Amino acid sequence: MGIIRYLLLYCPTNILTVCVLERQIFDFLGYQWAPILANFVHIIIVILGLFGTIQYRPRYITGYAVWLVLWVTWNVFVICFYLEAGDLSKETDLILTFNISMHRSWWMENGPGCTVTSVTPAPDWAPEDHRYITVSGCFLEYQYIEVAHSSLQIVLALAGFIYACYVVKCITEEEDSFDFIGGFDSYGYQGPQKTSHLQLQPMYMQIPLDNN
Repeated sequence: MGIIRYLLLYCPTNILTVCVLERQIFDFLGYQWAPILANFVHIIIVILGLFGTIQYRPRYITGYAVWLVLWVTWNVFVICFYLEAGDLSKETDLILTFNISMHRSWWMENGPGCTVTSVTPAPDWAPEDHRYITVSGCFLEYQYIEVAHSSLQIVLALAGFIYACYVVKCITEEEDSFDFIGGFDSYGYQGPQKTSHLQLQPMYMQIPLDNN
């Protein structure tokens, strides 16, 4: 696999890792606990996939490919969540923050062109440790930024899935080829048998007969 394997290993995976790290930072800033946990697991699986590729471990790469299917499913859910598909609502705290905080996406207040204005006095229902604000003037609403992040992850995950399947195929073919030429002889290696130059010859003894 040579150079092709090297390029397939470092180029797509490094892009995928950098993108998920960037996403992890903004999820931390927004206290989005469910995405933080998913991103952390994803980073661990990517590392295992790299290890499996370097060490020729197809099981690790297969596990990486299976996780990418789950990763795509998660990102599709995030897209549906922010676009409020079906009964989903982006105002629900339980799904992304486990209902332990009232924070939203970091891009809600810090998106391009967004102007944040504090509302005073705050409504009676607003918690005392939170400020009540209005956001206006955004060039791009925060939900669409989150959708763009998830869409990028889906595209990279599909590329990673194709890469994983290709690498597993190449490793399997290499193992089959090596087995064909006797590399994995199940009977084990047996050295050449030494032949002795000395050959045993039968010996005959004449026993005298007693005539008496």
